[in-house]
Amino acid sequence: MAQIQWFPGHMAKARKQVQEKIKQVDLVLEVVDARTPESSRNPMLDELVADKPRIMVLNKQDLADPAMTAAWVQYYQDQGFAAIAIDAQHAKRLQQIPQLATKLMAEKIARKKARGIRNPMIKAMCIGIPNVGKSTVLNRLVRRNIAVTGNKPGVTKNQQWLKASDNFQLLDTPGILWPKFASQAIGMRLAFTGAIADAVFQEDMVGLYGLTYFMAHYPAALKKAYHVTDDDLNEAPHDLLVKLTKSQGFAEAYDRMAERLIFDARQGKLGRFTLEKPGETDADAE
Repeated sequence: MAQIQWFPGHMAKARKQVQEKIKQVDLVLEVVDARTPESSRNPMLDELVADKPRIMVLNKQDLADPAMTAAWVQYYQDQGFAAIAIDAQHAKRLQQIPQLATKLMAEKIARKKARGIRNPMIKAMCIGIPNVGKSTVLNRLVRRNIAVTGNKPGVTKNQQWLKASDNFQLLDTPGILWPKFASQAIGMRLAFTGAIADAVFQEDMVGLYGLTYFMAHYPAALKKAYHVTDDDLNEAPHDLLVKLTKSQGFAEAYDRMAERLIFDARQGKLGRFTLEKPGETDADAE
């Protein structure tokens, strides 16, 4: 099976920029996709961010399995992070982020006020891999369309400071993937949810991954969307993909059916789903 890898030159540059700017900020907002919370975390960022206080922002909660999202928020809180699940597209719960930042910085703010600084500024760096909705989060926080957005990975190319309020400033950064995924499952999850450019993976391979996962974890979604039966769900995933290709009018164009399944999932037509569980290894998921 072909490996999914993607590390354009601008991502190496972005990593260097994060390294240079991290000393200038008080805390970090790490935006992840609520459907793939751990897979959409760049492992390089732990080293770059070091011991800076961090808020885990699980975006796109409106597309994710609610029970799993609650479990992930608890998981990150147990890891010592502040964590919140949001839907940035509709600004749901977004204003709780500045409140969390103020709480995390309470001691530092108190020290600055003791030195005579009336309204201490909190500076936060916003980081995340491509297409987790990082720029949308920032635009909603500053209440203006300043950060560039787009439903494709790699839209933000440069860093920029954005003022959310008189005492809360945000640094936007380009989305950064990493040179090599620890497992093929991570690449599959990111490709299925749109964090990797569609041009660099095979639709049939990623669509089959998604179909296999839905057969195991969200069979009702397949029944509703494609009129799949219980007998169909007992078939091998590849055989079901072949059957769906024909029943959905694609003749023998398996790649087109796979592409249809991918985009149906991304657009919410297969309901809310999450592709990984807290504490689960890729070996457990297979």
